[in-house]
Amino acid sequence: MVEKAFITADVLVWARESAKISVENAAKKSSVSPERYLTWEKGNDFPTIRQAKILAKYFRRPFSLLFLPEVPKDFHPLEDYRRNDSLELDTASLFIIRDIQEKQSWISELYEEIGEEVLPFVGKYTMNDNPEVIAQNILNTLKINPANYQKTPINEWIEKAEMAGIFVSRAGYLHSKLTLNNDLIQGFAIADKFAPFVFVNSKNNWKAPQLFTLVHELAHIWIAKSGISNETDMDFTDKPKSKFHPVELFCNQVAASALMPREIVLHLGKDTFESQNKVFKQAKELGISSFALLVRALNLNLISNTEYQELKLDAQKEFEKFLEKERIKKEKQKERKGGPDTYLLRLAKNSKLFTRIVMDTFNNGSLQPSIASNLLNTQTNKFSKFEKLLT
Repeated sequence: MVEKAFITADVLVWARESAKISVENAAKKSSVSPERYLTWEKGNDFPTIRQAKILAKYFRRPFSLLFLPEVPKDFHPLEDYRRNDSLELDTASLFIIRDIQEKQSWISELYEEIGEEVLPFVGKYTMNDNPEVIAQNILNTLKINPANYQKTPINEWIEKAEMAGIFVSRAGYLHSKLTLNNDLIQGFAIADKFAPFVFVNSKNNWKAPQLFTLVHELAHIWIAKSGISNETDMDFTDKPKSKFHPVELFCNQVAASALMPREIVLHLGKDTFESQNKVFKQAKELGISSFALLVRALNLNLISNTEYQELKLDAQKEFEKFLEKERIKKEKQKERKGGPDTYLLRLAKNSKLFTRIVMDTFNNGSLQPSIASNLLNTQTNKFSKFEKLLT
């Protein structure tokens, strides 16, 4: 006789609903009809142990959690700073938020327990402060000079942010069937005084928007506003600003000032904006998009609104060409059945700094294998794969 899993019906309902998964999909995953599945949620019957394990994995919850006598308290939901007409977060968005919250909670508790000092820049400013002052403090703290990057801009920002104690995670999907939607979530920040975490959606391979999102989320850390973003974009001129949260508008101002400091942009002069080719070349050096540079130049009165609209149209055409090239590249990768290294992607999702700390804690015997494996989403006997990438 197949052994039943005597799980708690209310907990099963909560696990499914909190993952934004339908009854039909949960039933299909456990190979039963929706009617049969609902008998489990009503407590009239129970799944087999195998079915319960499948569901726990599908809902991204520990198997043992389904046996709790009542619904547990989940992580506190992050503030939603997205546009007020945004759609509800989907399963992929909720899963990545929960995954990062789990990592952040563990490292923050560890740091507090061992007596790590709090980071002075978390919450150092408020929205009453000048965005350019905050931007300069970010640059000074991370020791970054946008006029003289030593490596690819986004790589330098990530490396120096993690050197300062900020954990940076980037991912575009959780697995092949669960990808992140840029329209729903572009990034989020957890402004913790011990272990601040920043997440950047890398679904779009274009590095410029990712960098802007990264610095936007760093601004959230500096004003201690944990939350989710989906419009980290400089080009607000054609959109009703009433739909944008004040925090998002403010953090975009900080990001623009940090990535394109006033003195650098003014030094470029009007010559840079004579053609889209010149704009693109300068934007590439700064690691930002042509759109961002054009808006910054418009706001600093380097170009007129007419010039901005003309150059923006040219930039849009170039961006469409880029998207087409990316589409072709992905198709070729599928044909070759290749792609980026799995462990390199996992390392970016975990954050290099976080991965190193978990591995060090595990290697010195202070962390159980099951916990270490769960935190890095990797079996401990594969940790050597990370070692090679971290050296």
